[in-house]
Amino acid sequence: MWTDAPEWLNNRAMKNKTMAAWLAFVGGALGLHRFYLHGFTDKLGWLLPIPAALGLYGLRRVQMNGLDDHLSWVLIPCLGFTAAACALQAIVFGLMTPEKWNARYNPAAADTSPAGQTNWLTIGAIVLSLLFGAVTLMSSVAFSFQRYFEYQIEEARKMSQ
Repeated sequence: MWTDAPEWLNNRAMKNKTMAAWLAFVGGALGLHRFYLHGFTDKLGWLLPIPAALGLYGLRRVQMNGLDDHLSWVLIPCLGFTAAACALQAIVFGLMTPEKWNARYNPAAADTSPAGQTNWLTIGAIVLSLLFGAVTLMSSVAFSFQRYFEYQIEEARKMSQ
């Protein structure tokens, strides 16, 4: 980057794989990992909070209107699918080889630069992302289908009477 800058400043500009994996897992729905890797001009980073906010609004609608609110059936899974996609992104970051990581996010660094290395914190991010991502995805799908099929049964009962 800067040839005459101190080494700690050049290392600070390096994108760390472990940090990116944890940011995708913890703050992925807010786009934190995108801002870390691509800067504040990243459009997808600014768009990621929208489905998360819609899902939170769906949860609020359930609290106000109960589980029979049809709009909440659509909105709540938006949050779940966004969280699951960010957990998947954390897994992808964590499993990326150091050579590929450094080539993509640290092009000025050597292929074996420490920023792209996997350590136990990276493995922890992968394991937790797999656990919570799978639970979130399956819960979102189950909630949507359960509410949909309960609605279909109720409508069938109305038609049969």
